[in-house]
Amino acid sequence: MSFNDDEQSHPASNNNGGPSRLPGITGVPVGQVQLTKYHNKEAPLAPNEQEVLLELKGVSSAVSRAGLDLIAVLDVSGSMAGDKLDKVKAALLFVIRKLTDEDRLSIVTFSNRAARLCPLRFVTEAAQADLKALVGGLVADGGTNIKAGLETGLAVAAGRRLTAGRAVNILLMSDGQQNDGDARQVQPGNVPIHTFGFGADHDPAVLEAVAKKSREGLFHYVADGVNLTAPFSQLLGGLLTIIAQDLELTITRFDDEATIKRVDAGTYPQSSAGNGSSVTVQFGTLYSAEVRRVMVYLELVDSTMLSRYDALVVEVQFSYSLQGTTCFSTPDPVVIGRSGSAPDPAEAPKKQEVQTEMARLQHAESIREARSMADGNKLEQARFKLVDAQNALEDILDQANPMVDMLREELAQLLRLMETQELYNKQGRPYAISSLASHDRQRFAARGDAEAVRLFATPRMDAYLEQAKKFDEDPEAPLPSAAADLKQEVAANPLGPLAGQLTFYIKSAIQALQAIDKIFSAAASSN
Repeated sequence: MSFNDDEQSHPASNNNGGPSRLPGITGVPVGQVQLTKYHNKEAPLAPNEQEVLLELKGVSSAVSRAGLDLIAVLDVSGSMAGDKLDKVKAALLFVIRKLTDEDRLSIVTFSNRAARLCPLRFVTEAAQADLKALVGGLVADGGTNIKAGLETGLAVAAGRRLTAGRAVNILLMSDGQQNDGDARQVQPGNVPIHTFGFGADHDPAVLEAVAKKSREGLFHYVADGVNLTAPFSQLLGGLLTIIAQDLELTITRFDDEATIKRVDAGTYPQSSAGNGSSVTVQFGTLYSAEVRRVMVYLELVDSTMLSRYDALVVEVQFSYSLQGTTCFSTPDPVVIGRSGSAPDPAEAPKKQEVQTEMARLQHAESIREARSMADGNKLEQARFKLVDAQNALEDILDQANPMVDMLREELAQLLRLMETQELYNKQGRPYAISSLASHDRQRFAARGDAEAVRLFATPRMDAYLEQAKKFDEDPEAPLPSAAADLKQEVAANPLGPLAGQLTFYIKSAIQALQAIDKIFSAAASSN
């Protein structure tokens, strides 16, 4: 199965070279991502262990973003008949109305077999009418061949001729158990697959495996009775604000100062140099205002023969691409002052940001252990584990952080869904899976619904959640496109699109001045 008929340029385009690049401030996507480091400023001269928190944030607005190629793969088996199919149609209409003429959409359905309803089309005003008609004509019948639907969606992605500077993603929704083939056997390549388990009868194990196997994929759980529009809107709120692709972070040690013991970046792929001198984490895409946090655990060498000095322990550098341009950050050293009077790190208080992130990681690990216990029918032990996790949250120093309340709500909901083994099997398991997926990817995932726990949500996602709720109340009411959303964001913060670039150039200027100062200082000392 192969396709090679994706639209190369939309009818409104006046050229034959594909759609024009999305409007940017300079055309060069510098300063899209910002690095912040959190660590102790001092350490003893004796051997000791230190934690460094590295935070990458998408600081640019979506003025310069990747064009989206979205492939919606939808379950239209017999179990989807009635209210469920109506919810799918409403959610797809919301998606169609939000996309711009720089984005492309293809719709694939599956029951006993899979069918591609349309190639990747630019979502122009004319295309919107055609796409809405396709959605309106969806009919539920037959079995659940998730594998066929997934393979067809991936064939659409693989057959694209227009790929430069674009982000391809698959949205896969199913409400049932697969009864023909095994979707877990499908190789996704580099295509992110975002799976949505709809209702109490879907197979969370299959949908989790499909998402986890793909690059950046995420499993979302949508409970019975919940509209799909809001969960779909949250994915869209991210995909329409991709301001960095191929994002990588490299940590390199200074051989005579530190050893990298471990790097914790969730389930994002890592690669290490053969001698352990560096570790690189591959994140893929980053949304506007989204954050990736990386915990680096170091062991500092014995320096008791020295007096106080500033130790360069590791160097950090990141890179990303957007619209065909690759950007590299300036190498950024982590400096820790070492002295005989520095406190023992085992007794000294950690930086608040470091402590909070370590607490979140432990929180996620507690959910992972509780899930394993509940899956093994050890429900009482699982509940005890979650209660312990609740108590641990009270030790977080930064109680004012909104994340802490969200973690509390997450645990409270899981405890409610572990009242009985049957309740856990139907609702608790998919809730736990989506929670862990969200923590591991540091990205928003629907946990039953899209409202109660907003961990990792971005401002655009927050806006789309409100729009989705209004849309479900009145689908005929005006709905702004993503382009209109961007205009509103820029009007509210005119300097937003420039903020990342200004920070980049100011930082570069400061580093240049520091380098010049060192040259003059060296020259003066030599005289």
